[in-house]
Amino acid sequence: MLLTISTTVRPATDLGFLLHKHPDRVQEFGQSYGTARVFYPEAGEERCTAALMLDVDPVRLVRSRGRSTPDYALGQYVNDRPYAASSLLAVALADVFRTARTGRCDSRPELAAGPIPLEITLPVLPCRGGPEMAHRFFEPLGWTVGAQTVPLDEGFPEWGDSRYVRLSLRGEVRLADALNHLYVLLPVLDDAKHYWVASDEVDKLIRAGESWLAAHPDRSLITRRYLGRRWALARTAFARLAELGDDVEEDLEPPVEEDPAADPGPTADPPPSEPAGEPPVVPTGELPAVSAGEAPGERDAAPKRPLNVLRREAVLGALAESGAHSVIDLGCGSGQLVGALLDRPEFTKVAGVDVSAQALAIAARRLRLDRMPDRRRERLQLFQGALTYTDDRFAGYDAAVLMEVVEHVDPPRLTALERVVFGAARPGHVIVTTPNAEYNVRYDFLEGMRHPDHRFEWTRAQFQAWAAGVCREYGYHVAFRPVGDDDPELGPPTQMALFGRGSAANAGGGDD
Repeated sequence: MLLTISTTVRPATDLGFLLHKHPDRVQEFGQSYGTARVFYPEAGEERCTAALMLDVDPVRLVRSRGRSTPDYALGQYVNDRPYAASSLLAVALADVFRTARTGRCDSRPELAAGPIPLEITLPVLPCRGGPEMAHRFFEPLGWTVGAQTVPLDEGFPEWGDSRYVRLSLRGEVRLADALNHLYVLLPVLDDAKHYWVASDEVDKLIRAGESWLAAHPDRSLITRRYLGRRWALARTAFARLAELGDDVEEDLEPPVEEDPAADPGPTADPPPSEPAGEPPVVPTGELPAVSAGEAPGERDAAPKRPLNVLRREAVLGALAESGAHSVIDLGCGSGQLVGALLDRPEFTKVAGVDVSAQALAIAARRLRLDRMPDRRRERLQLFQGALTYTDDRFAGYDAAVLMEVVEHVDPPRLTALERVVFGAARPGHVIVTTPNAEYNVRYDFLEGMRHPDHRFEWTRAQFQAWAAGVCREYGYHVAFRPVGDDDPELGPPTQMALFGRGSAANAGGGDD
């Protein structure tokens, strides 16, 4: 199976630095089921292409299941795994381009940190649900997608199409993000994995998807497919995204399968343990529809409400109390709060602004901007802007919301944000939410801050000190409210400040 990655960034041979693979050499990497090779079919100043070719040994693939697991099914000997991109290629990609996936490149740090023109091709990719699934999964991530169905046999067109596609992706994307997109979405499109899906797959998914999965409109389907429809694992992943993601909305009830394709097949018992570092292999078609280890009634357990839902409800409640009729969401992300505001007719003018064009594109798709009724559309404005630069479009609103935004701003730039929002735009009410750093110890799986893009996270005392300084400088008053479970020792997971320019009695309650 073959994967090619091309770029036209100049000099194009810098792709070798980003991938940590020299264009002048063919490099080999042994896998438990074959050999992965990286080479460069072309390497010039104007265009460079790196190829990852995975040579799968079918016999080694069968033997990797373990000697104590007899299986005489023909499918383990006759299958598409040596020829079609699948989880085998995803695992090889993760191994071969391990450093590139982290976005680290000491010799070209600026190039690694930003988007570059990329073209990715996969000649044969199993795609359950057809080419439209490839468009559905990759386009929200900024890719222009080409997906053509591969016929069963070109000599016999009457036989129809196969379940495979030829996939091409073009776009300006950070290379590390592109590799992580492939790592997650190759097995998702195939809707199968060659190894048993265990609890550590949740960590792999969160790590690979931390910069994009939370905002993806199909994150629910992606998560369920990646985790083999094991609801216990999917629920854990949803909860982690909802609690730690800045802009995630997820219904944690067991979903109705929205995938148009057929049933995934019978469940399988987990294979015996394998040596450390090598995942046990499960033949094609034997992934479980639900976890064999789920306790009876687990599907019926009432899940905890996601923190982001509580946060959004708290903001909407505070806006309603303020009496505001026009609201601007500063840092609107994928538009969930904007959509909630539009659902309430008392908000007659709603705006969403974000520095990311990709986030605004996702918001437009989420809000169905192209099909939005005229009366609803007239109340809405979406535009791109930076919150650290004065912009006349920010002014004229009764209230502004900074929901999980300030912690993404470099501390030296906070003064500029304060001046733009509280000094220039100067709405009657400003609502700010931010993580409470003291509460982080309650997350057993958390190391460091809650999001890789956070520049800082404040304790309650630090947040209140910052808010007091804003009030002194710009003539506001402030009240504070908890969001989420208010731990008697550590406080709530999210802290919310309600700023107002009227009398303090109208600030929305809470403790000054």
